[in-house]
Amino acid sequence: MNDFWIDANLILRFLTREPEALAERALRFIQRAERGEITLQITPLVIAEVVWVLGSFYKYPRTQIAETLTAFLGSDGLVVQELQLSLAALERMARANVDFVDAYLAEVTRQTGGTVVSFDRDFRRLEIPWLEPD
Repeated sequence: MNDFWIDANLILRFLTREPEALAERALRFIQRAERGEITLQITPLVIAEVVWVLGSFYKYPRTQIAETLTAFLGSDGLVVQELQLSLAALERMARANVDFVDAYLAEVTRQTGGTVVSFDRDFRRLEIPWLEPD
């Protein structure tokens, strides 16, 4: 079996290099993917968790999160589910200064049509059809 679904904690250890012992283990595992020995699968939900932890716990600004994850998601050996959608959401999250999940929903709406219904007025900044219920 050379196909693995990776969790947010592995990505976080790799990106933050903390704690050092786990970061080294994560690095070695990801390097196996870069060498083509294994394939690492990532879902948008895991990306959302990584974004949240980097912003809330590590206090990374959204622009740094977007840059860091965009570079990481382009690594050899990774298969990212809905990659283009996730990259567009990361870019929009940074540009509009909104939550990743809101940016992701905006990108889904942009690609598939329809209108977002939400009480979250951040959607006004996302250049999509949006309405707030009466």
